[in-house]
Amino acid sequence: MISVYEVKKNLASLKGKTIKIKYNLGRNKYESYKVVIKELYDYIFIVSSINDEKLVKSFSYADIISKLIKIDIN
Repeated sequence: MISVYEVKKNLASLKGKTIKIKYNLGRNKYESYKVVIKELYDYIFIVSSINDEKLVKSFSYADIISKLIKIDIN
C-alpha cells in the first residue's frame, strides 16, 4: 500500500504540469478534469482547471490512496 508521504512526493514532482483527474462520483459515474496542480499542503492539494480558470478544486491525498480519484499523466 502506498503512503500519504509517497503520494505527496509524487504530486510535488507534477506541480505546475497538466494532468487529467478522473473523479469517481459513485454508481459508475465519473467527472474528468484537465488541471494543473497549484499548491500542496499537509493533507490536501489544490488544482485549477486549464479550461475554466474559475474552477478550483481541492482533494486529499487519501482520495488517491482510496482510489476515489485517479490521475492520468500525459
